[in-house]
Amino acid sequence: MRNVVVTDIPRSDPARIGTLAAYGVATVHEALGRTGYLGPGLRPAWPGARTGGNAVTVVCWPGDNLMIHVAVEQCREGDLLVVTTTSPSTDGLFGELFATALRHRGVRGVVIDAGVRDVAELRAMGFPAWSAAVSAQGTVKATPGAVNVPVSIGGRLVRPGDTILADDDGVLVCPREDLERGIEASAARAAKEAAAREAFEKGELGLDRYGLRERLPELGITYMTAEEYNGDR
Repeated sequence: MRNVVVTDIPRSDPARIGTLAAYGVATVHEALGRTGYLGPGLRPAWPGARTGGNAVTVVCWPGDNLMIHVAVEQCREGDLLVVTTTSPSTDGLFGELFATALRHRGVRGVVIDAGVRDVAELRAMGFPAWSAAVSAQGTVKATPGAVNVPVSIGGRLVRPGDTILADDDGVLVCPREDLERGIEASAARAAKEAAAREAFEKGELGLDRYGLRERLPELGITYMTAEEYNGDR
């Protein structure tokens, strides 16, 4: 890995990212063909947060948050910091002081494949954070890494300037060039879900709405009474 800071990354309109984020991670994930989910290992530090932004990526060494300090300077309004480490780490690389500096620059949150701390303070200030761990373990500021280079989290590639969405369901990456397609597909998905919700509220069953009932015999599923079941064993 080169120890480099890339300063001129591409970015999408934060307002358009906000439009996509409003649909939620689960809906966008489905709309994009069930791609982009960064895995179950990233959870919100506090519930109820929903955000989206342009990825500013950071590569740190375990137990060392030097490059997050470097990355703060590269952040703009509408960005979202995405941090990973060169090998697995649960140390608390990110906390309330970083959040204060990033909020001043208009950053919409942080996703870190390591640990966060100061959870109560993050919740009180309303700064969204997703992490692989919560840990009070402190860090040093000594080892060079990289800012705004492609990174991998949960087996998914995240490039600088890609769209990152995050809410209670997890974190998703949408390639920057797919943002408008994602908005269009998510709008269609949301409309479909609204129609299904209305049908379910009226008593329709998913078995019938999704055409599943006629498939049950093909899958070997049979219906029988309790008497028939007990006599068949």
